[in-house]
Amino acid sequence: MNNLFVYLEIEEGMVAEVSLELLTKGRSLANQLNCKLEAIAAGANLDTIAQQVFPYGVDVLHLFKDDRLSPYTTLPHTSILVELFKKEQPQICLMGATIIGRDLGPRVSSALGSGLTADCTSLEIGDHEEKKIGKVYKDLLYQIRPAFGGNIVAWIINPDHRPQMATVREGVMKKEIVDPFYKGEIVEHTVNDFVKEEDFVITVIDRHIEKSKVNIKNAPIIVSGGYGVGSKENFQLLYQLADILGAEVGASRAAVDAGFAEHERQVGQTGVTVRPKVYIACGISGQIQHIAGMQDSSLIISINSDPDAPINAIADYVITGEVEKVIPKMIKYYKKNTK
Repeated sequence: MNNLFVYLEIEEGMVAEVSLELLTKGRSLANQLNCKLEAIAAGANLDTIAQQVFPYGVDVLHLFKDDRLSPYTTLPHTSILVELFKKEQPQICLMGATIIGRDLGPRVSSALGSGLTADCTSLEIGDHEEKKIGKVYKDLLYQIRPAFGGNIVAWIINPDHRPQMATVREGVMKKEIVDPFYKGEIVEHTVNDFVKEEDFVITVIDRHIEKSKVNIKNAPIIVSGGYGVGSKENFQLLYQLADILGAEVGASRAAVDAGFAEHERQVGQTGVTVRPKVYIACGISGQIQHIAGMQDSSLIISINSDPDAPINAIADYVITGEVEKVIPKMIKYYKKNTK
């Protein structure tokens, strides 16, 4: 009762990275709340799930084994969570802001009347005073995310309804093992006790998943361009620099919207969250939504013609100048020093 739950996304018997990241954050929040961290796994091949998640500090693992639950379909997974939450009464539920999480989360929160905050960039525990009625709420989940086009950071709370639900994008939270020998409890449920036969009305006959050819999430160096790069042609300079540095090319939302780069290279709240060793921001002004996706980079270099660009405030080094003049000089220098 009143514990913190994380829904695990599983593909071919492997727990998704975003779920492991949420377990790490969930363990930290559960410690603050002095409650248990519980995880939910529903699918066909679940034999190794326990050994994958227990090192992240999971106290209780709920297993729902049934071949019909893989691959994911909406109705049975919704029924499992709704019925389990009615029984267990969790205070918090976390999910990945993925295709699955964005389908499942709203359905569960709607069925339970609990509300949900999507695409959170941070989660914290704190109190809230409702001055109009003179009431203080203790240990609420602060669901933090950019709002109004990234112009403000909103702190959202759900004082009265449970569970407090939030989705988080992959890469936003750090993934850390608590204890490789941590052992939790496994609870195996009978699926038919939670799911009606008619929930399996849809059967996935075949599906094709095309994996992305771009891997900026794990790149040690990223050369990223914004609208200030000026054109798709100028973006080729970033590719040339990235090629010399052994880096990947990223882009801001404005650059993607302008057609300078493809969406899979987009860094930020509506793209990918990255933590490279070096992040070179070229012609990027630094809106909140973009900064949320790269602020944890070890070293940030800003190249911008505007000395007052917001991104300069978080940059370790600032080069004031036009991208089309600065980048060729960098290419020339690095070519000379890599021979």
